[in-house]
Amino acid sequence: MLKLFKENIRIALGSIKTQLLRTILTVLIIAIGITALVGILTVVAALENTISSDFASMGANTFNVNQYENTARRQGGEERKIINPIISYPEAVAFKNKYKYPFTETSLSFTATTTAEVKYEGAKTDPENAIVGVDEYFMTNSGLETSSGRNFTGFDIQNNAYVCVVGSDFEKGLLKDVNPIDKIISIRGARFRVIGVLKEKGATFGNKQDLRILIPIQVARSLFTAPNINYTTSVMVSRKELLDQAIDNAISTMRSVRKLSPVKDNNFGVVRSDDLINRILGITKYLGLASWLIGIITVFGSSIALMNIMIVSVTERTREIGVRKALGAKKTTIAVQFFIETLLIGQLGGLAGIIFGILIGFGIATAMDFVFVVPWGAISAAFITSFLVAIFSGLYPAVKAALLDPIEALRYE
Repeated sequence: MLKLFKENIRIALGSIKTQLLRTILTVLIIAIGITALVGILTVVAALENTISSDFASMGANTFNVNQYENTARRQGGEERKIINPIISYPEAVAFKNKYKYPFTETSLSFTATTTAEVKYEGAKTDPENAIVGVDEYFMTNSGLETSSGRNFTGFDIQNNAYVCVVGSDFEKGLLKDVNPIDKIISIRGARFRVIGVLKEKGATFGNKQDLRILIPIQVARSLFTAPNINYTTSVMVSRKELLDQAIDNAISTMRSVRKLSPVKDNNFGVVRSDDLINRILGITKYLGLASWLIGIITVFGSSIALMNIMIVSVTERTREIGVRKALGAKKTTIAVQFFIETLLIGQLGGLAGIIFGILIGFGIATAMDFVFVVPWGAISAAFITSFLVAIFSGLYPAVKAALLDPIEALRYE
């Protein structure tokens, strides 16, 4: 049996070499379909990985209580948008003081500006740095870590120390070629000592996370005075199973802070870190479905082309089939011969499509700053698809070859 299988492979390879140009064109037709499938799935996988990595910076098992614009609601027969009031500093502090749910830590923060200019000795940056006022729990709750130096301590926050933690881009720009720790930088005329450098995060939808500087919240409030500053409270729950109960308690606490009556709706938002990720990843699922639809349509066209090529091959080799049958070849032997030939062409097309698809996907992911990952799921799908295409395309030609009458086949010119 093994000997016969090897013989069929040898005959199939010989036939492929004989019709090399036609085989190459057929392989390319299949490869185009597989490339479309693998390429899109690779980009989708890279996008999902990027989103997961970016939003993981919110921290695990965390939720934020912040301002939120409700969806349009019908009131008086008309739709109007209800804008929630900002969360003021007194409200944020009141929430933090009242919210005492077990196994939680609450942090307060606000974005003071996104257009700060930072100076070091004689050099300065472009006015594109974000200054964030934070407390000692902000970095932990946000999933941020330092590549060097340390986080804020309770002493830094309580004593309004002029210290800061800078983004990783400062090591490549303003503080290049020096150890940034303990260096003095200037922000709005105030001198800050660098105590830490954040690990690189990259950009999230144009938001350059590595150009931010974290400073104690009270220091930020004194330097950046503006009306209607919106504060964010972030809560981390150390036990995941308590997350839902902690959120319910936070809603109740915030309603109490804002003195909302039981009949009034919430005028603030609670955003879970995992909900935000799941919503966005839910959108990428539609991209995955679209890629499968495009891939299936293209692969279906490839399977028709492959079947047509194999039918032509059977017609051209009718006399050869007649000779083999006259010498005692069985129907199954003839069918297996053509079937193996179809499988080889299909797998060659699949392999070429996988290589092209990964290269294209890698190129697009790199150009769009996505985090590239090897799309094993797409590779498996491509192999299975190319195998199914070969079976679908090779079945009819193989059966047709096996059912040829040997006498008629020998007389074929």
